Amino acid sequence: MAVGLNEPEKLLPVKGVRLASLAAGIKSSDKDDLVLLELCEGSQSSAVFTKNLFCAAPVIIAKEHLLLSRPRFLLINSGNANAGTGQRGVEAARSSCHLLASHTGLATTEILPFSTGVIGQDLPVEKISKSIPQLVSLLAEDNWLKAARGIMTTDTVLKGISRQVEISDKLITITGIAKGSGMIHPDMATMLAYVATDAGIDNGLLENCLKRCVQRSFNAITVDGDTSTNDACVLVATGKSGVQYKEDDTSFEKFEKVLAEVFEYLAQAIIRDGEGATKFISLNVINALSYDDARSVAYTVAHSPLVKTALFASDPNWGRILAAIGRSGVAFDIDKIEIFLNDVCIVKNGGRAQSYTEDQGQSVMSQDEIMITVDLKQGTESAVVWTCDFSYDYVKINAEYRS
Repeated sequence: MAVGLNEPEKLLPVKGVRLASLAAGIKSSDKDDLVLLELCEGSQSSAVFTKNLFCAAPVIIAKEHLLLSRPRFLLINSGNANAGTGQRGVEAARSSCHLLASHTGLATTEILPFSTGVIGQDLPVEKISKSIPQLVSLLAEDNWLKAARGIMTTDTVLKGISRQVEISDKLITITGIAKGSGMIHPDMATMLAYVATDAGIDNGLLENCLKRCVQRSFNAITVDGDTSTNDACVLVATGKSGVQYKEDDTSFEKFEKVLAEVFEYLAQAIIRDGEGATKFISLNVINALSYDDARSVAYTVAHSPLVKTALFASDPNWGRILAAIGRSGVAFDIDKIEIFLNDVCIVKNGGRAQSYTEDQGQSVMSQDEIMITVDLKQGTESAVVWTCDFSYDYVKINAEYRS
């Protein structure tokens, strides 16, 4: 059960984007597993991908195609990662793009493929081929919810959000969907995310904007410390709102703030739906010498199995947090550091805070959402990382993933 996360009742259409989803038989169930996003001519797209060296075949082809053409279609399958499949997998990803291109009269390089699911199994291209005509016929602007469900694997909740912002009397729409529940850790986190806006954004500005948004969202989450082979995040700007942004536009900051909220929501939704998660944890490291130091401390705590299992047990075993901070590799003055569970100070002057009681710690640890704040008292930099606990169900879900 996802922690404090409900499925959206509605997602707003984005002018210039049409979507479709159907069950092609890639999954063993009869659930939708093939999704298509059509981007109008003139759309600008930017994407970031996993940094895992063992990246999946669709990542290889998508990167290749992005260098050659502007994307017109995003073809996504769930239930099969097409990773660890060698040259056969690369040819399968390329073939899927070619089949869609042939049907729509586009160049193969105008198609970007994406896959998520079980690693090491051959992609059933014949099932994709049979489904393409129907998939194209189902394209519609209001299919965001259906598409969001079609990309899910171990997710228990559909993840999507829409926001609007008014610029110069024109209304800009931003809608995003994501999937991810386990194998979540930067860089890029087995997650896929697709965000579209009807604003027009110059390509260089779009790329920089995506990098900034991802750094503070999808690259600030972790469920289990495992980086997927298939991670991808795509930002699309269709320009259909009539608002066109260039590098020096003063109103872009207002737009990017709303866009960043969409990215942050989707990233947090993945953690709230972490495999077996019962608690949503924010690791807030403040007053560090550098941003990298703050992130290192936050991630060391977030990755600690001992901390994560204590959180699941609602056990105020603050010594585990202290020990994790101490092995982060970041130098700090032990006698100055302070650690809080929500607003309860648990560590001060190098040891247990005199005001702290076990009952206070227990009260916080029993909650579904917890903020762990680490004050290094060294500088002015800070970082936030979102994670979840480790429960019995995390082991069960991953032990039974292929069955």
